[in-house]
Amino acid sequence: MSGMSRMVTEWPRRHAGDMTKSTAFRHGSSPVRRVAAVAGAAVLAGAAALCAPGVAYAATDAASTPSAADFSDCPPLPDGADPSRWRCEVHTAAPRLTIGKVTTELAPMVMTHAEGPMPDGSKGQVWGAMHSASTAVPGGLTGTPAGDRADEPGLAIQPEYGGRSDFYTGQFSLRFRLVGPMVPESCVIGAGDPVDFQMKRSGPSKRVSQDPPVIEFSAYDDTFSAPAAEHCGPLTRPLNRRLGLPASEGNLLSYDASYTFKTYDQLPATGLRNSA
Repeated sequence: MSGMSRMVTEWPRRHAGDMTKSTAFRHGSSPVRRVAAVAGAAVLAGAAALCAPGVAYAATDAASTPSAADFSDCPPLPDGADPSRWRCEVHTAAPRLTIGKVTTELAPMVMTHAEGPMPDGSKGQVWGAMHSASTAVPGGLTGTPAGDRADEPGLAIQPEYGGRSDFYTGQFSLRFRLVGPMVPESCVIGAGDPVDFQMKRSGPSKRVSQDPPVIEFSAYDDTFSAPAAEHCGPLTRPLNRRLGLPASEGNLLSYDASYTFKTYDQLPATGLRNSA
């Protein structure tokens, strides 16, 4: 692993207390240690029966994600970094995801990181934060046409930062939290090992604005493996069957994205400090 890659992966661990956005996975509640001995179909049917009629799971309003022009998540610079040569980049992506049996358009993701030369001349990066909202999974919890009805329990998926990123090479990782009225808060695809992506550009980048700088591009990865969902209590096995997980092939993440940036000498000094 290069020094640059070590910096991207190790910085969040050393500064976990400074980060309040989607930075690293945290279990919501303790994993259920004993799973009820019931068939998968019965578990899903029972979950549907327990959900209050007339209440369907609704995805979080995407308006909760920050504007692409918001530089409030820019991370502190490493010791000795030249602010005029380091820039904070804010990426906004509109992802389309196929994972196992599920295909959906995810809510926009906003990712912030910093990059620039280290004092020794090597390339450096520091992760900032990621914002996204949950998106309803077609078919809801049961995976049937009835699963989209308002009187059925819903199911949604929300991407979270997986703890590894390298924007020079297009590598980054995500976890996917499963959300719904009957789904434990700890239920996550990639809870142990996150899903690793190696994004490839679909074509050349296009600069659409000089001031402020705005660059558009498209990227995809169709080679990643999707792990099973974990820590979902009695729903673990039924959910994995419903979602077709784990899946070693047939998965796809693609997105149309844009990013803007400012060098650190253009950013307000408030809240920015050199990291220890």
